[in-house]
Amino acid sequence: MKKQALKFIPLGIMFALLTYGCADTNTAQKAPADQTPAATAKAPAAEKKTGPVYKGKVTGKSNKAKLISLEVGKGDKAKTISIKFDDKTTGVEHAAKGHGAIITYEKRGNDIYAVSIKQKLAKMPAGVSEMSVDELKNLIDQKIDFELIDSRPGARYSASHLPGAISIPVCEMQELIGLLPHDKDKMLVFYCGGPT
Repeated sequence: MKKQALKFIPLGIMFALLTYGCADTNTAQKAPADQTPAATAKAPAAEKKTGPVYKGKVTGKSNKAKLISLEVGKGDKAKTISIKFDDKTTGVEHAAKGHGAIITYEKRGNDIYAVSIKQKLAKMPAGVSEMSVDELKNLIDQKIDFELIDSRPGARYSASHLPGAISIPVCEMQELIGLLPHDKDKMLVFYCGGPT
């Protein structure tokens, strides 16, 4: 009886693979190092499967040519790739020069087309929390002592900024770190042009 049960194990494994699928090893072997292939774990039925993605910094965007230049990889492995977009591409507004983007794409012939574009947001360091606009307004209304820092590019700060904010753009943070208060216990509130 035990030997007969062992005969069904290969059939069970084959059934499981046919039912749930397995990783497409050909795609994974061909994927560049800077590309994250789609997840191979079984997704809940409510989630929509996504295709392969590129993550990087947008170095340029042409609405006329419908083309986005994206720098992917780090250090010596960094390279700039071109990704086309069309009227079906969602989130094109998130492909802003100098900003991080996550681009889900598909191949059409020899070309790569963006399917959707999302902002690549920085991860919050330990001990840092997100604050809502209402919470910031309460701090201002209650006259709490804090430092307000506009971390957008300097040109955007010059065009308009919140009253009392000092300009320390993210890209110049190391050079302008001396503008931060010397009192380490003072609350710092950073804001930018995105949803964080």
